[in-house]
Amino acid sequence: MKFLIAPLALAAALFASAPALAQADGGGPETVRVGVLKFGTVNWELDAMTREGLDEANGVEVEIVPFAGEQASNVALQAGEVDMIVSDWLWVSRQRASGADYTFAPYSTAVGSLMIPGDSDIADLGDLTGRTIGIAGGPLDKNWLLIQALAERDFDVDLAAENEIAFGAPPLLAEKARTGELDAVLNFWHYAARLEAEGFRTLISGTDAAIAMGTEGPVASIGWVFREYFADEHPAAIDGFLMADRATKDLLATSDEAWVPLRGMMQPENDAAYKTLIERYREGIPARSAADEVKDTETLYALLYEIGGEKLVGPSESLVEGTYYAGLGDGD
Repeated sequence: MKFLIAPLALAAALFASAPALAQADGGGPETVRVGVLKFGTVNWELDAMTREGLDEANGVEVEIVPFAGEQASNVALQAGEVDMIVSDWLWVSRQRASGADYTFAPYSTAVGSLMIPGDSDIADLGDLTGRTIGIAGGPLDKNWLLIQALAERDFDVDLAAENEIAFGAPPLLAEKARTGELDAVLNFWHYAARLEAEGFRTLISGTDAAIAMGTEGPVASIGWVFREYFADEHPAAIDGFLMADRATKDLLATSDEAWVPLRGMMQPENDAAYKTLIERYREGIPARSAADEVKDTETLYALLYEIGGEKLVGPSESLVEGTYYAGLGDGD
């Protein structure tokens, strides 16, 4: 499996000696405060990182700061209570359009999928007419908008108008899918993985829809978000953290044993769910250059602007310059 080596090659070359330098002048590793959802999947990686000492090995000490919701973590970053959170590039671009200096480094390409029961007669988006569809993430969810646009283009179907749409919390929608109250459900990747382990199948994923609509490969849907001024003042901390992130992904991609201590945190329903969650996490590890990521994100942004307009993406008609962290390198 290939990993996100090219985007971090420059950082690795510049800061590989950071831990040794910190010890040489009597200092210790720099602390990076990372705000995360209390029960989010990002905790899996951060737990593996800190348990294996991969943060300190790269010159940083990660302090995990839990929050009950995404909005709370966003506010904490804006208030300076944490140095970094996980969010999406659309939020970063919108903030930059308003004058903020947030920037983004890819974390995962894992996105939501539209799941249907294994014995369903639905074969494609054209078969969804007259069905009941559950949507996690709300009416402006990027994956939902892309899937709607694809259904209209390829099948002349207006999914929102020709179906009963139920918006709700991911666990509630997953349960309604299990009990047969929904014909299809668009849910976040880890809920989709659990349904897959129970025999559901993927009709289409957000990545599938994006590629069908014009991107060349999977786009990292979420990433590490921090202020540029923090990166300027603490370059070794940011690049050390990103190297620790890469090392942790390498470990979790290649070692089944590294997942064993995470099982309790993952709370899989059974062995099948445990294995499927691992497989889907591994598939979501970014593997492309920064240049390719930015190019496809610009394409995807233009699509979303066309579909959702300013209400979705903000005032800028194109991805705002600086949305992607410049320290990722040029991807050559």
